[in-house]
Amino acid sequence: QVTLVESGGGLVQAGGSLRLSCAASGRTSSTYAMAWYRQAPGKQRELVASISRGGSINYADSVKGRFTISRDNGKNTVHLQMNSLKPEDTAVYYCWLPNYWGQGTQVTVSS
Repeated sequence: QVTLVESGGGLVQAGGSLRLSCAASGRTSSTYAMAWYRQAPGKQRELVASISRGGSINYADSVKGRFTISRDNGKNTVHLQMNSLKPEDTAVYYCWLPNYWGQGTQVTVSS
C-alpha cells in the first residue's frame, strides 16, 4: 500500500507563485514515474507534468515555461513549482504514482 500526501495549495493572485509538494510513503519504489494532475470544476482531470526516476520530464503545453516539476528519489517526494499563475490554473491538483492518487490540494488563482 502507498500513501501520497500533498501540501502547498492555497489562494494566490494572478502572477503569483505556489509550490506543491507530495510525499509518498509505504511500499514505494524510486523506479516509478511520478506526476501531477489537475481537475478544474466541470472539466476532466488532466496531466500537468510528469517526471521519470531518471529525470525525464513532460509538461502540458499550457504550463510550459511557468511550472517546474522535480523529485527527490531519496525522500520519495515530488514537487511542482508554479510561477506566473493564471486564473485558469485554478483546480484541485493531484499527486500520482502508478496505481495511486493523493487526496488533492486546492489551488485558487484570483484575477
